[in-house]
Amino acid sequence: GMSMLFHTRPGSRRPLGATVYDEGVNFSLACRDASSVQLLLYRRHDSAEPFQVISLDPALHRTFIFWHVFVEGLRPGVHYTWRVDGPSDTAASGRKFDRSRQLLDPWARAVSDHFWDRAAAVANNPGSAMRAMVVDRPAVRQQQELPAWRRRYRAQDAIIYELHVGGFTRHPSSGVALERRGTFAGVVDKIPYLKELGITHVELLPVMAFDRQDVPAKVAQLGLENYWGYSPHSFFSPHPHYCQSPDQGTHLQEFRQMVDALHDAGIEIILDVVFNHTAEAGSDGPTINFK
Repeated sequence: GMSMLFHTRPGSRRPLGATVYDEGVNFSLACRDASSVQLLLYRRHDSAEPFQVISLDPALHRTFIFWHVFVEGLRPGVHYTWRVDGPSDTAASGRKFDRSRQLLDPWARAVSDHFWDRAAAVANNPGSAMRAMVVDRPAVRQQQELPAWRRRYRAQDAIIYELHVGGFTRHPSSGVALERRGTFAGVVDKIPYLKELGITHVELLPVMAFDRQDVPAKVAQLGLENYWGYSPHSFFSPHPHYCQSPDQGTHLQEFRQMVDALHDAGIEIILDVVFNHTAEAGSDGPTINFK
């Protein structure tokens, strides 16, 4: 009933995304041309319906191009999507707002594709959308000074090992425990091997959240998925399927544990990132967030 609903206040335009405070969560979205905005809150990654839909009043919840609301008493673990209305004059401006679509927060730090269905999303089935998750940002380890190895490596001395997090430990011959294969944790387990090779850097193929279903139709018919990850949609969320327990929102912790472990072993990290296209593809692709 109504007693379940959370109270709101106007909130702040900064920072963008969902930010956890002692007294609740601040949500902020940049959308210049929106005429109305709604925030949908879900208890879990697999909740069929939102438990609360918050309509943002432009007089209260808008600052410049930012839409924002503070939800009092909300805690990490809740999932959310946005619905945004505005002009749909595609030919004139490229704008194609659709208030029925549930959109992923472009600033999401943890995402779930539990209900994601790319074909259904193209056909605009609102139940198929990805969701963002409210997560606490883990504390960054303080490093007082750069360790000696960071000062030692020069470009010409680098020995770079390129690896794919999902594939590097997938096979039993990796010697990695089953539940850690193909994850950030699996990379940690192979650090002794990497040290033995004498490498100075690992270069990770895309580790940002990407759409596993973004493949040509004939590939999809074979039951195959996007493997390489050059189809990102969330630049601030580690790929959920490289995590051991993404439903618990551990994306950031698991990624940071890998980073810290590699740094502790004297191994630097290079990220392969994809900025020139996203999982939304062209005009015939799904609408996820940027469109």
